[in-house]
Amino acid sequence: MPRTDEVLADPRLVEAAGRVGRPAVKQAVVAAQGRARAGEIDQSAVADEAVAALPVRGASLGPVVNATGVLLHTNLGRAPLSAAATEAVVAAAGPTDVELDLATGRRSGRGLGMLAALAAAVPDAEAVHVVNNGAAALVLAATALAMGREIVVSRGELVEIGDGFRLPDLLTSTGATLREVGTTNRTALADYTAAVGESTGFVLKVHPSNFVVTGFTADVPVAELATLGVPVVADVGSGLLTPHPLLPAEPDAASALRAGADLVIASGDKLLGGPQCGLILGRADLVHRLRRHPMARALRVGKLTLAALEATLRVPPTPTARALEARQEDLLARADRIASSLRDRGIDAVATTSPATVGGGGAPGVTLESAAVRLPESYVERLRLGTRPVVGRVAGGACLLDLLAVPESADESIVDAVVAATG
Repeated sequence: MPRTDEVLADPRLVEAAGRVGRPAVKQAVVAAQGRARAGEIDQSAVADEAVAALPVRGASLGPVVNATGVLLHTNLGRAPLSAAATEAVVAAAGPTDVELDLATGRRSGRGLGMLAALAAAVPDAEAVHVVNNGAAALVLAATALAMGREIVVSRGELVEIGDGFRLPDLLTSTGATLREVGTTNRTALADYTAAVGESTGFVLKVHPSNFVVTGFTADVPVAELATLGVPVVADVGSGLLTPHPLLPAEPDAASALRAGADLVIASGDKLLGGPQCGLILGRADLVHRLRRHPMARALRVGKLTLAALEATLRVPPTPTARALEARQEDLLARADRIASSLRDRGIDAVATTSPATVGGGGAPGVTLESAAVRLPESYVERLRLGTRPVVGRVAGGACLLDLLAVPESADESIVDAVVAATG
């Protein structure tokens, strides 16, 4: 049996120690020695076994191909960053002038370039601020504007967000009191009028995001809420900054501000197509109160987010925007090329049209016309467990690899993954 220190001296394992850490390498070597003692592998193969068992990177997170047909899949990290944003993150990974004015050598404001880019993208906002996610933006608004006061909100908008967190619990955790008005399906302006008083911190308008109530329904638009004489905070959710022709019912920040919202809250990693963050846009005095509140320090974003968001705003379009604009006939042509390549290798694959969704709480009920490669159902698990995981979905007893969220540059990777899964 080769000694542990001798195996660790293998150049491949020395290189791996710099990539994933010496403890992980040593653990892999010890495990391989155990297999050799048990007779499962030859003693001469210990180093090879250890190398094969090691991950390819230091972090457990790894890239996957999103072939689910859900454009902004929460479990897959929502919006993929653009090339410009990715390059900006790499550039900011080392020492960077995040709070230093290089011209004067003095400390500067944090993320000024990003704030300028966001302000330019939403000129209807008097001021802007960014925190680490959409829920954080709402918490900061509730804490700064309504601690010990009331937040007036429709019962039909008290939603549950991801991972079982509920909006009422989030808001009351800040020390605010909820003043619920209306019913689950119908709320009128008169309901808000009766509830607003001296103890009102603000009126909250929430986009339900991931569900739709239909039938005998009514809600109150921001323009009418703006007549109540108290601040109106509109949580538009999905990060749409301006109206999108394919998503006419999806609220956007610019329209909400023009309608009279005093603050607008949105997520940066959804339809905006940027990194995870929470956008706060609106009246300068209110944004300043939020920015200078002590909690703002706990919710601020790091330099990598600042860099990615600025590049996202300055260098459109994002992969998300391109996917929304993709034509079904082009996607179907790609699916046909992939399926044809697989059939040439003896694999049962056909191209088919496919319904896709926005996901990430955006545009509920909206179907996007897409295309997919259909394979036998058994491929779903095999592809998910591959070296470069491809995550598809099961529909009609088949594995569908939807191409809406897949860049064309990844088509050959899909072919390679399916071939590997077949073997």
